[in-house]
Amino acid sequence: MTPAPPPAPTPSRRTVLGGAALAALTLTATPTPATAADNSSSSKASWPTEYALPDGWLPEGIAIGGKPYAYQGSRADGGILRTDLRTGEGTVLHPGGTGQVAVGLKLDHDGLLYVAGSTGVARVIDSRTGELLTTHQLTSATGHFINDVTLLGDRAWFTDSRDAVLYGVPRGRTAGGIRALPLTGDWVQLPGVNNANGIVGTPDGRGLIVVKSTPGELYRVNLRTGHATRITLVGASDVVNGDGLYRIGRTLYVVQNRLNLISVWALDRTATTATLTRTITDPRFDVPTTAARYGNRLYLVNARFTSPQVPETTFTAVAVSI
Repeated sequence: MTPAPPPAPTPSRRTVLGGAALAALTLTATPTPATAADNSSSSKASWPTEYALPDGWLPEGIAIGGKPYAYQGSRADGGILRTDLRTGEGTVLHPGGTGQVAVGLKLDHDGLLYVAGSTGVARVIDSRTGELLTTHQLTSATGHFINDVTLLGDRAWFTDSRDAVLYGVPRGRTAGGIRALPLTGDWVQLPGVNNANGIVGTPDGRGLIVVKSTPGELYRVNLRTGHATRITLVGASDVVNGDGLYRIGRTLYVVQNRLNLISVWALDRTATTATLTRTITDPRFDVPTTAARYGNRLYLVNARFTSPQVPETTFTAVAVSI
């Protein structure tokens, strides 16, 4: 995810999206909603493929679990919006706070939502109640960008776009130590730009795949040693502006934000070679950053980094078939 500084809070923004009013906010998409009990394929086809997020929300991360609800974070104040995919209606689950940021998100099977907090922190939120359960201080607040997260084994793994280190936070409600995993091997940290960004587990579950946004490379990372092996790309020379990653089996989806496309790659057995199979684009894309899956759709949030990032800016999430 590409950092874009959040706007200074304005009275009108905080009046509209503050306190109890924030928790009660509801947004409705225009398509005809399906009933909660109707889960047939035909009903899913009628679910909205585009829905509104709050004005000034500054979205960047999205997570979906086994139920038809999407969670979208805010760079404006670290809030979490929960949207019913059947209707497009959204309510603020977690209000965030001044100076907080929510970028990459992942939802665990136990209902815990892991949030990359940009300014050196990772947060754990109860997706049922919106309660903030834990704040992990991974790094100092400045000079770092805790950007994205994936779940693998007994840890949630976070990237730092400004440092060549991954951070493993214990999953669940039990306490445990945070593991720092320095990136070595083929990894060369570049100054002044986004490096490590999106992250997913490898198909065999033994390692991690990390996208390096600049210059646009994919790496397989050994979980034991941190050794990063650059993945050979076939069919394209790079994944420039690579942001969120999503993997289904040996198919890897790379969201290339400012290019307004998703590149789709077939991984080999060892996840050391990726072959481009197709690209997905849509006229509704407006700098999409991350993706999450429900059924045969990928849902993406439009961060609109090329538009003014102000309280009045409108934002949407869109779905594409895969």
